[in-house]
Amino acid sequence: MLAIVNSVVLVGLEGQKVRVEVDISNGLPLFEIVGLPDPSVREARERVRAALKNSGFEFPLRRIIVNLAPGDIKKEGPIYDLPIALGILAAAGELSGEKATAVYAVGELSLEGSLRPVPGVLPMALALQEIEPGATFIVPSANANEAALASRLRVMAAETLVEVVAYLRGEGDLPVVEAADPAGPIGVTAGVDMAEIKGQEAAKRGLEIAAAGGHNVLLIGSPGAGKTMLARSLPSILPPLTYEEALTVTKIYSAAGLLAPGQGLVTERPFRTPHHTASTASIIGGGRIPKPGEVSLATYGVLFLDEMAEFRRDVLEALRQPLEDRVVTVARVAAAITYPANFILVGSMNPCPCGYFADERNTCTCTPYQIAQYRKRLSGPLLDRIDLHIEVRRLEYREIETQQWAEPSGVVRHRVTEARERQRRRLAPWGLSCNAEMSGHQVRECCSLTRGARLLLRSAFNKLALSMRGHDRLLKVARTIADLEGAEMIEEHHLAEALQYRSVWGG
Repeated sequence: MLAIVNSVVLVGLEGQKVRVEVDISNGLPLFEIVGLPDPSVREARERVRAALKNSGFEFPLRRIIVNLAPGDIKKEGPIYDLPIALGILAAAGELSGEKATAVYAVGELSLEGSLRPVPGVLPMALALQEIEPGATFIVPSANANEAALASRLRVMAAETLVEVVAYLRGEGDLPVVEAADPAGPIGVTAGVDMAEIKGQEAAKRGLEIAAAGGHNVLLIGSPGAGKTMLARSLPSILPPLTYEEALTVTKIYSAAGLLAPGQGLVTERPFRTPHHTASTASIIGGGRIPKPGEVSLATYGVLFLDEMAEFRRDVLEALRQPLEDRVVTVARVAAAITYPANFILVGSMNPCPCGYFADERNTCTCTPYQIAQYRKRLSGPLLDRIDLHIEVRRLEYREIETQQWAEPSGVVRHRVTEARERQRRRLAPWGLSCNAEMSGHQVRECCSLTRGARLLLRSAFNKLALSMRGHDRLLKVARTIADLEGAEMIEEHHLAEALQYRSVWGG
């Protein structure tokens, strides 16, 4: 007999329908899976056999062929255990074939027949509701909350194979998981509160501009000056995620298998801090079947590269394309996958190998050649893509012991949120949310300058030998500073402040 159970395959962040076709015929006992399965899918033979036996069902000792169609898409992971088991039962006559075909199912089976969570359920569910709105989607209970974010599906949660079979036989019910409310509250991202940071007012101002416009930042200072603490305070002044942004972040984390069991919508902005020994594939994404890297996991959040100059040159150079395009395309022989990469880059580094160049209280032991070679680890094209270069100076003791009130993150976040709203309204025709996302055409449309600002820009362009990219990024920062003040046009002092954040090394 032939039985068909529907499932879903994940290609990048997009899902496609899969037909799990099971044929049982006479012949020597055989259990074969075809349709470009990877080793983890082939291992389903042993998991499904043991799960059926330990759940009280009889495993047919006949010739069993399972086809995962379409056969030209690579299938990976244990997500097909449940539909394969249901297909075998339907083909063996223990289930109604029509009822088995009427549902979509994913889930890994343990040897005892319980259902374990699988990665990628949310992007599968979102794709499925476009393919077949109103379809019934059976998932493990631990994946139910994320699947329920697809509001146009009937999501049912199951703990065991026995529960699913009882439901399809009409002998029991599975709980229907209610769709999440898209208008529900999204919390503020936790982080180091700016009120805890002593001094560093200039650096805090730079971070406020970065948060308001989505600009990239490089923090340069001696060891112990507070670069890491400043970077960790940035998420706390970013505005809350919108529902659409939260849904995108959740999709990425679901596809990467990083959602906790039972977790639904991700409500905080990501803050990713890879170690400087990280490979290019781990930062950009990759693998035999491309998976999201750190640049994608940091989408709508912050990617913090501590000791940025210690990262391998090829890793840093690979950041250039996602910093410009805000997406990353990972090409392999098997597939070319595009992932979002819309993040704020925050890098920190010392001014020289020993860390004490131009330090007033410590003597630098580096030669000019060593300093030059150290700074060359960050190439000109990469530095050109970093809008704000901020010098973090060492604190004086009087600044440490002061009891003077410092602005908490909540006050700064209020200003940042207002500036983002101004940008969102202005950039609505293009579907953008912040100044850093503007293209050259949009910069010319949205960045109107006063006469004094135009004269200053002309002088700065010639004296600093700015590239066209540097010119546009300078205007974006100036536009953000104007938005923080609520100004309609970029004035001379807005542009002058933006110029201060060009490279502290004079580049």
